[in-house]
Amino acid sequence: MAPKKAGKDASTSKSVPTKNDILVPETVLKKRKSQEKERELRAADLKKKRDANKKKRETIFKRAESYVKEYRDAEREKIRLRRAAKEDGSLYVPEEPKIVFVIRIKGINKIDPKKRKTLQLLRLLQINNGVFVRLTKATIEMLKIVESFVAYGYPNLKSTRELIYKRGYGKINKQRIPLTDNAIIEAELGKYGIVCMEDIIHEIFTVGPNFKQVNNFLWPFKLSNPTGGFHTRKFKHFIEGGDLGNREDHINALIKQMN
Repeated sequence: MAPKKAGKDASTSKSVPTKNDILVPETVLKKRKSQEKERELRAADLKKKRDANKKKRETIFKRAESYVKEYRDAEREKIRLRRAAKEDGSLYVPEEPKIVFVIRIKGINKIDPKKRKTLQLLRLLQINNGVFVRLTKATIEMLKIVESFVAYGYPNLKSTRELIYKRGYGKINKQRIPLTDNAIIEAELGKYGIVCMEDIIHEIFTVGPNFKQVNNFLWPFKLSNPTGGFHTRKFKHFIEGGDLGNREDHINALIKQMN
């Protein structure tokens, strides 16, 4: 009886195919191979993007460091020249300003067509709009035309940085887009070597070679009413106790109040 039992077990084991005996259809094999290749490509692409992002972050960090050094060196040079002039008993004459920040503080009542057109050219379409303007013979004349509608002066680095970081929006396809990601900046201004917020700040503050392109990319700043309000004689010139016209370095105090 024992031999028969053994024979039965042997026949049963042969009737159940092993893993090696099962043939996988060729279509399944091809699909598996394709999926494996896709996984490898995705992994390689992800690694490539991570490496590129890491390199980009390093570049941005190095640029920011170089800008800080440049600003610091420029400030130290001003201090050195002031001291040298004082020691010589002469007068220190700083460089002529290259840029102003202009804020519209008056509406459209009693405005003639020439002034209206000039405000449009300056992109100052609403009250409390602000823009950076490079000083040239032409823009100085434009500011004279609209002086009874605007306050302007020379922004310092702190004001420039805080305006762009807090109120900075880009003009993309005629839409006002918040600058929440450096990728947005690089997509629009990368061809000019501008890839991050610090690049924008540097180009604006130093009036770099791509100032026009960067400034046109920035949407006019929408500011708030100043804390504490304007002067009671708001529509008088600044030197008469009002808010209009050129207030030179004092524009930074107004920017702080309105930002």
